Amino acid sequence: MATITSLGVGTNGLDTQSLVDKLVANEQVPLTQLNTQTSTLKTQISAYGQVQSALSSLQDAARKLLNPSTWGATTASSSDASSVAVTAGNGAVAGSINVQVSQLASAQSIASPVQAGSTAALGGGTLTIELGQWNSTDGSFTSKSGATAVNVSIDATDTLSTIRDKINQSGAGVVASIVTDASGSRLVMRSSETGAANGFKVSVDDADGNGGDASGLSALAYDPTAGITSATLTQTAANAQATINGLTINSASNVLTTAIEGLSISLLKPTTAGGTTLTVAQDTTSVKTAINAFATAYNSLNSLLRDDTKYDAATKTAGTLQGDATAVGLTYSLRSLIAGTSTLGGSAMSRLADIGLDPQADGSITVDDTKLSSALADPANLKLMFMGLDKTNAGNSGFAQQMVSFTSQVLGVDGSLATRTNGLQARVNANDKSADALQAHIDQVKARLTAQYSALDTKMASLNSLASYVSQQFSSSSSSSSG
Repeated sequence: MATITSLGVGTNGLDTQSLVDKLVANEQVPLTQLNTQTSTLKTQISAYGQVQSALSSLQDAARKLLNPSTWGATTASSSDASSVAVTAGNGAVAGSINVQVSQLASAQSIASPVQAGSTAALGGGTLTIELGQWNSTDGSFTSKSGATAVNVSIDATDTLSTIRDKINQSGAGVVASIVTDASGSRLVMRSSETGAANGFKVSVDDADGNGGDASGLSALAYDPTAGITSATLTQTAANAQATINGLTINSASNVLTTAIEGLSISLLKPTTAGGTTLTVAQDTTSVKTAINAFATAYNSLNSLLRDDTKYDAATKTAGTLQGDATAVGLTYSLRSLIAGTSTLGGSAMSRLADIGLDPQADGSITVDDTKLSSALADPANLKLMFMGLDKTNAGNSGFAQQMVSFTSQVLGVDGSLATRTNGLQARVNANDKSADALQAHIDQVKARLTAQYSALDTKMASLNSLASYVSQQFSSSSSSSSG
């Protein structure tokens, strides 16, 4: 009797695993298709994320053109920068200013009598330094409001260098230094700040009992109100004296930061007859930079949308968002806005092409520097072209106004980008749920098939065993009959 034959090379001649894998593979087809679709959706969501980022950059560039500081930036120059220097800041108004300087602000300075050297010791005692203003008429001294006299203790062994360091560390409002020449060394003290109110006097409580004899520590004393001038006055404390457009200016500092709003004026030396002319003009560089940045941001977004929505016939490859209505609509709206018009800048500046931002066939814009430089010569109308607001017709507002309004709408929580992205994400979520259900079904099918084919394999093994036994019995019976 013949044995039962089977497929494959399994335990009992049947490759159950191969059969199960092939049957399960058929069940996997819908899941594979669903996962491919989900991957495409996620790629589209990522593409929209890039579009959102590029659109935000364009919005920022447009907002820059709505910022008054962009159009209000100024630059300042001086006809004689060696006498009067100027720097423009926020709030400076274009125009010309005449500045005449008759006197610079100065700091008081005194010098001690000549000493043997920086290592010489003057003797012990206490220096008292007090800030204030000297009256040039009667020689009186008025203490500076809010300032207090400072005592500096000096030891008998302190050298000129040590005394200098103690004064500088005292915070008395004066700076000490040592000047050495062929005759010897002198201790020099000067006010830390310029201005008539920053003069000072120095009184000495000398350890030798006499604070005004120029001997010992008294060599540093300077107090004309007490008739003591052991130290020599080398420069008086004084305010700067100048006129700005004929108006007298008195300043404790040589840097005028509040005389004219937005300007920092540095007085460097007395001016010659007629004074110095400061010229403040609009800084067109900042405007030009902002316009170029706007063009660059727009081109980056246009390039991204063009690549995402195109179809390459040569390679038969579609962009990530090819045929996507939202992406195509966004592209069309942007190009329409860039190619639009506004009457606020005047007839000479009604289109972006008029100022050198020329639209191209691929939707991008190129910047004609010659045209743009020419437009910058008329900053008032150029500003209106970008920044003007038409309350009766929003479509006639400046280009920057229109772009900010458009991008705000698109980027809003209810805008087209959010709506489209949320829709794509909802499909991804739905696909994920379907994929989980399909996977559960496939797992069940695999388990059922595995059980069925395992049982079949076991049954076939049992039948083969029975067939072998029967065959042996027939063989034994035949042999007995033959005998």
